[in-house]
Amino acid sequence: MQARAPGKVILSGEHSVVYGAPALAVAIKKHTYVSFKPVTESKTINTLFAGISSGMHYPLHALSHLKHKLDNRFEQFLKGDLPVRGIMSQPDDLLVYAMTTLMHHLPVPGRVSSTSYLPMPGRLLSESDLPLGAGMGSSASAIAATLVLFEHLLDKPLTLDQRFEMIRFCERLQHGRGSAIDAATVTYGGLNHIQAGKVASIDQHLGAHWYWIFTGSPTVSTGECVQSVREHFEDDTALWNAFAAITRGFVDCVGDCNASETRNPHIDLIKENHRLLQRIGVVPHSASLLIDAIEADGGAAKISGAGATRGDAGGLVIAYQPDEQAMSQVMSQFPGYTWGAVEQDSQGACYVGD
Repeated sequence: MQARAPGKVILSGEHSVVYGAPALAVAIKKHTYVSFKPVTESKTINTLFAGISSGMHYPLHALSHLKHKLDNRFEQFLKGDLPVRGIMSQPDDLLVYAMTTLMHHLPVPGRVSSTSYLPMPGRLLSESDLPLGAGMGSSASAIAATLVLFEHLLDKPLTLDQRFEMIRFCERLQHGRGSAIDAATVTYGGLNHIQAGKVASIDQHLGAHWYWIFTGSPTVSTGECVQSVREHFEDDTALWNAFAAITRGFVDCVGDCNASETRNPHIDLIKENHRLLQRIGVVPHSASLLIDAIEADGGAAKISGAGATRGDAGGLVIAYQPDEQAMSQVMSQFPGYTWGAVEQDSQGACYVGD
């Protein structure tokens, strides 16, 4: 049995959304796939996540204890007693936590007490088209696919809004004080406007000439970047208002970006957004060089995601370039980066069959 969920690209508002400003993000046609194979003679959940881990064994009787332990570690993080990277011991914990959280939420077969639920034993497998650490929402995508898979397995579907809240709840282990952006895009698909935890779908297609560029995995996690920015800029209301104005500008002109003959408002908005991201210190030098090269050829680009507060890799960059040939020529100067056209996915997490 298998489910999938899309990744995402943030057009605007990646850091400012944490402070109440709006954000705009789009689900993309790159997916995480999660599958489950029951193994009746076992008493464990065995994990194997391609490109992430070599596998773990989780005894069924210990799953509630794992959830309790991770919840307690998150509380330690909130108190400042634990760094965000110390919440989980290994990446496999995240999907097993999501599965166990769903079990606790639903009245499912296997319940052995008011606080402990035992799912069926088996193998939980995952693979993904999404580069890890790229700011494409790989964690939320994996959580969403896991929830949809077990919703189907148990014949207990959540509503989209319930699924959104549960993804957001589980993802906090990965990113600490994060936002609702990733949970929204992997749940609802398409273009989404996010503000103060509320999501509104935008019935528009992003249009052509958008590109994603992966500049390498940052040496700092999303949670660490968010925390660093918080420490230096949390009370800078004027700064977050400037980010908010850019996002509103994007919403006003989204979808109207196919004509290369005229000046496109996206270019100015992206450039302004890039300058603000530089101001908060999340654009590494290597990403700045790439963005300068794209601007020199008539396009615009910016960090899409948390970026990095140290190191040379900036994660994901999103670019708008009406001239496809110019984009190819620029990228030929950066052979170490992977890139491609942004393809919008109108569907969120879904079950894809046996």
